[in-house]
Amino acid sequence: MARLVKKVDRKQGAEAGALLSIFVYLLLSAGKLLAGGVFGSDAVEADGWNNLSDIIASSAVYIGMKIAKKPRDCNHPYGHSRAENISSLLAAFLMMSIGIDVITSGVRSLFGKEKVAAPDVLAAVVALASAAVMIGVYAINRRLARRTNSMALAAVAKDNLSDALVSIGAAIGIAGARLGWPWLDPLAALVIGAMIGRTAWEVFMETAHTLTDGFDEQQLAVYKDEIAAVSGVRDVADIKARMLGNDIVLEVTIRVDSHLTVAKSHEIADEVERLMRNRHNIRATHVHVEPEAVR
Repeated sequence: MARLVKKVDRKQGAEAGALLSIFVYLLLSAGKLLAGGVFGSDAVEADGWNNLSDIIASSAVYIGMKIAKKPRDCNHPYGHSRAENISSLLAAFLMMSIGIDVITSGVRSLFGKEKVAAPDVLAAVVALASAAVMIGVYAINRRLARRTNSMALAAVAKDNLSDALVSIGAAIGIAGARLGWPWLDPLAALVIGAMIGRTAWEVFMETAHTLTDGFDEQQLAVYKDEIAAVSGVRDVADIKARMLGNDIVLEVTIRVDSHLTVAKSHEIADEVERLMRNRHNIRATHVHVEPEAVR
């Protein structure tokens, strides 16, 4: 019962972090899009679109967390954990479309026939203030991610830090434009658009890897070595793992002494399950026991 309550608390904490990001991004995107238009800064406006893409990503994470909490049913015998991955995949496509739009707008401003005017200095103030806010949100979400052991929230925290750096870059572009290089502001917008596209690609690749049951080979080797060291395990014949949302499902075939009773073999399998759960927080370890070949 205590373990169940702790698990619920972790999920609620992760959801709170995602909601915080959505709320802050909502305010910042509206403020930057308005400030970018009023103060004539392509970089700040692009940063506003960047934050709008972050709203989509954070919302996808939050929705995925809510759906993933649903218990298994007749149509989903393994539960709904992968809903978060599906949401992340959709978010990646939306983020990529926004990144392409920002890049296109930056190219028009940079290579257009009209002379690019230097943006107002207040645009740089908006960018720096935004960076300060995002550093604060990053610190909160990083702490929550560690406390809740949420991979999704850890990714959101990294995105928060990336956004702070993007805003600092926008401020630098505006400062350069004010110093006599007006092309530097739309150039900063191009860089921001490229960063949005890169983030979208990374999210897509990571999610696609998970959805196709990809798993870290080095981590799998660690599991194999630890299981092989369990008392009574003669050999690890096969081992594989996959992700269900943020949960790991491990399948392992072990060989034991062929003269052991069924009850003793079952005890060894239980010990393997306990080891993986306690040491690596693995949701489910399916152990298949085979007799050691007689030589």
